[in-house]
Amino acid sequence: MRTRLVLWFVAVAILSPRLALATEFGSKGGPEPANIEQIAARLREDPYDLELLISFGTSKRGSAGHIALALRDDLAGDEVVYSANFYADRDIKHASGYYNADLMIAIPKQEYLFKTISMVAETASFGLDFGEIYKRSVIGVRVYGVPAAERAALAAFFRRINEDYHQQRSNTEYHRGQVKYDYLRLNCAKTIGAAFRFGAGYRDLEVTSARVLSGRRVVAAATANVPTDMAMKLIKEWGRRKYSMDVVLYKKYRGSAYVDPQEEEKVAFKDLPDRFPSVLSLDFRRDAGAYQDYDNLLAMYLLFNLGRYSVRVNEQTMLLEIEKSKDPMPYPEALKLATRDARADSENYRRQVEFRPSGERIGEAPDNTHLYHFTDDAAGRTGR
Repeated sequence: MRTRLVLWFVAVAILSPRLALATEFGSKGGPEPANIEQIAARLREDPYDLELLISFGTSKRGSAGHIALALRDDLAGDEVVYSANFYADRDIKHASGYYNADLMIAIPKQEYLFKTISMVAETASFGLDFGEIYKRSVIGVRVYGVPAAERAALAAFFRRINEDYHQQRSNTEYHRGQVKYDYLRLNCAKTIGAAFRFGAGYRDLEVTSARVLSGRRVVAAATANVPTDMAMKLIKEWGRRKYSMDVVLYKKYRGSAYVDPQEEEKVAFKDLPDRFPSVLSLDFRRDAGAYQDYDNLLAMYLLFNLGRYSVRVNEQTMLLEIEKSKDPMPYPEALKLATRDARADSENYRRQVEFRPSGERIGEAPDNTHLYHFTDDAAGRTGR
């Protein structure tokens, strides 16, 4: 009897920390901000029609991040996010224990960003399919003036992708090969781009087809669709159509001790990098905050110039709050300024001279400040 009691106490001592972590704030199944709907209602006071959601990368090198699309439905009182399912790849490793019923997951936006329990399935991936802000920051590009017919066409195209996936179709209008998730060939950026090109009729939108030859994955990577590249192409298309835009930065909650059991490397969410998703460039090899590539700088500066709100979890109250707000620049002005600053700053990086950056980066605090020569008023420019 005494031996059993000793073993029971040992088991409790071992399991208690794990059980506690499972119910911590910002963990799967744990508490979440009590005012999600209030903040969502406040943001929905602005009459945007859709929101492109660009997720930060979580690895030290080669972080391309993720991209998804939220379509507004005022009748339902929420927005539906369409997000490519990383585990819908028909790999035998993902046959059980992973959500793979659909290639394009349709999920309420508040669940995608803030919830710790998924209504989609128990096997949905926390930090990827839902509860994004506990793992990484997300940039939302909100678009105004999009016709209802265009939004309906986008939703219909995502349903078509799922139908093609369910029927195991191959060689469709939008994809060469079997319709299933592939990190290079049919990834999040390609599915979103294809929806606009083939669903909404954006015929000038470039959506590449990365071809993988035997042993040539590197070649495919060089031609793959990348989230930030696709976002910039779409922003350009919206500018041509005279749609208005602004940006919301949903900041990562930096206290989540949750460890994803599906990841090989067991790292708590709070310890993962949270870096702006890079375009295909040498910046893939650089640390967060150390980007120097013109295209990355252009994207970060443009998104900052379009910024309206930043939203975060207040770590004292554990409630969501609109941390900061500003007036966004009109797109033509924002692009002109971002282009000028990115060109000047990338050239100064190339020359390796001391300088104060001209542009403002969205969502990042540079960690390579030793390269800069700051004036007295510049300290505030490093914090984002």
